Amino acid sequence: MRSGYRQVCDTPSMQRNIFADDADGFGSFRDLARTFVAREVEPHHERWEEEGQVSREVWLAAGKAGLLGMEVPEEYGGGGVEDFRYNAILNEELVRAGASGIGFPLQNDVVAPYLMRLCNDEQRRRWLPGFCSGELITAIAMTEPGTGSDLQGIQTTAVRDGSDWVLNGAKTFITNGIMADLVIVVAKTDPDAGSRAFTLLVVERDMPGFERGRRLKKVGMKAQDTAELFFTDVRVPESNVLGELGQGLIYLMQNLPQERLSIAVSSTAGVERALELTVDYTKERNAFGKPISAFQNTRFELAEIATEAQVARVYTDRCLAEHVAGKLSATDAAMAKWWTSDLLKRTVDRCVQLHGGYGYMLEYPIARAFVDARVQSIFGGTNEIMKEIIGRSLFA
Repeated sequence: MRSGYRQVCDTPSMQRNIFADDADGFGSFRDLARTFVAREVEPHHERWEEEGQVSREVWLAAGKAGLLGMEVPEEYGGGGVEDFRYNAILNEELVRAGASGIGFPLQNDVVAPYLMRLCNDEQRRRWLPGFCSGELITAIAMTEPGTGSDLQGIQTTAVRDGSDWVLNGAKTFITNGIMADLVIVVAKTDPDAGSRAFTLLVVERDMPGFERGRRLKKVGMKAQDTAELFFTDVRVPESNVLGELGQGLIYLMQNLPQERLSIAVSSTAGVERALELTVDYTKERNAFGKPISAFQNTRFELAEIATEAQVARVYTDRCLAEHVAGKLSATDAAMAKWWTSDLLKRTVDRCVQLHGGYGYMLEYPIARAFVDARVQSIFGGTNEIMKEIIGRSLFA
């Protein structure tokens, strides 16, 4: 099989055509990503889980390897290629290795579009080189303790004072929150403007009044730092306003489909990985004098999982192709996100069952996959919100 068509796992599957137009180029990038993860991530991930965050060194190594800011122009240190398939390959390789703590997808898939589309020339010069080198780790702060997925309920405020904006409020569940050097904060700048009440402000690490709360203790994804952030009279200069005033909510709506596609890519890869782990386990584990793969129930369970994995793969790749062509709709992205993330939850649960008691032991990858999977249907907008988006589209 040519490297450009390589599957995420080795379980038999239909040939993927999503990378056919440059099979060797995409294959080389997958080799790069897979080698990087094997050398720089896998040996350290267990320690990072114990510490609650990854090292800054792995970010610098990723920048040196060209795995950050693939779409950023070369003049700022990026890859100069605006093609989300490269992002997908890196995400798949992280999932393949069980590397749930690495925040590269947040940097590449979620934050990069905001910086690329909204930064002025001065901001690009100031932020993009560090973004690509790994010296500047980024986050985006939308969710608040009392709002969840209700973005219009955001209460964090920014009031103009001279040439500055004075920012007050709190955010929670912020990925990369502890390590972030730049945080895009969604704030209400005009309470009476309805959907145009919100603006994006970039808060930098050492701004007075910007404080990190506790590193949140999560069920899974223990190596990924997730934090509370607090802003008390933080003076954000006009030069750190991202895009136009009052357009924050519109920018969020424009960029959320890519974030949800990113979740779908990782969820689909997670289904494939769980299947591969379980097929291998059932071939090696004996019960009643024979491998448990010899039992009809095992084969039927795995047959169902394999079929569902293939259906998810075909649809996710179709959405990926649509996104590369600039045609992915918010509805299709919502469908992909809710379906694949729910499928991942069901799949890892079934695979734990096929592992028996060992499936409940964290020393086995399937157990870690089980706890890591649960959040996929929550972040990026809960799956209930995804269904609401889809439902509304039916009556538009």
